[in-house]
Amino acid sequence: MAANSSSLNGTHVKTIAILAGDGIGPEVTAQARRVLEALNLDLAFEEAVVGGAAFFAAGHPLPPETLDVARRADAILFGAVGDPRCDALERALRPEQAILGLRAALGLFANLRPATLFPGLENASALRPEVARQIDMVILRELNGDVYFGEKGFRTAANGTREGFDIMSYNEAEVRRIATVGFEMAKRRKGTLHSIDKANVLETSQLWRDVVTAMSADYPEVTLTHMYVDNAAMQLVRNPGQFDVMVTGNLFGDILSDQASMCAGSIGMLPSASLRAWSGDNGLYEPIHGSAPDIAGQGKANPCATILSAAMLLRHSLDDEAAAKRVEAAVSAALIGGARTPDLGGTMTTSEMGDAVLAALM
Repeated sequence: MAANSSSLNGTHVKTIAILAGDGIGPEVTAQARRVLEALNLDLAFEEAVVGGAAFFAAGHPLPPETLDVARRADAILFGAVGDPRCDALERALRPEQAILGLRAALGLFANLRPATLFPGLENASALRPEVARQIDMVILRELNGDVYFGEKGFRTAANGTREGFDIMSYNEAEVRRIATVGFEMAKRRKGTLHSIDKANVLETSQLWRDVVTAMSADYPEVTLTHMYVDNAAMQLVRNPGQFDVMVTGNLFGDILSDQASMCAGSIGMLPSASLRAWSGDNGLYEPIHGSAPDIAGQGKANPCATILSAAMLLRHSLDDEAAAKRVEAAVSAALIGGARTPDLGGTMTTSEMGDAVLAALM
């Protein structure tokens, strides 16, 4: 039993931290929680504020109390952070620092972002249906390095003009650990790994390529292909079927996974898992979309990405593959049955989409 699990009547109760955050975060996490509760597993839930909501409540986007809740939990279900009222704050106090802080504090360096076109959503994709049907891949994004965590700031040049700078860097150990997850994932899928970089321009990417190339000798069953990020962006819309597992750095992974979401129909359909290894307890699970303040509170948000993130939580943190597949099958059945939120061309509210998934789950 994990140290943060409790025992009730001889059973092990797993604790899920719910960090709903800002904007549509509370709306979509509420639906994912409904689905988890409907599975009748031994789960307990603990909520805590994060992001802009935490700043207004406690003066910081990631209060110590919230971090304690996250550390105690067996897994974390995260909504979204971002509040335009916080845009003028110093960077350390902005809502987005909460998710960066959680990743760093919990050592979550491997971000799994599966992109699959669900049957029935072909016309929602930005691609032709026959091309969109090919999409079945995982983008593996490194989370704790790159320009997101490098030295950054402003300075004044010799001519008196202001300059902004963000330092991109990776060391060999950081590349090796994320590449290990990529190779292991490729072994369990179709045996194909694309490593995405910009080695023709960036020294950081050259190191990345050198390390990944050297590691490939230990994985003869995996076919490794290197690809520049600009070509990868083009190939993602031209021939997405060639990709199975794509491993890349923090910045490139952020951009490519958002692109993949529109190829798969909507950013409201893509879940993610942030882990310390191929599988691991205390992972963080979240939709890849943002807080969408323009539609917050209107019941227009698609909860499927968060519900599918809950399925990943079941698979990777709770080691319950059967329950994970039940949730994914329920989402698929709801979509095949015509359930659609506005982002998918329908009129269902957030809670109505949740109802449709729950009906399929039963």
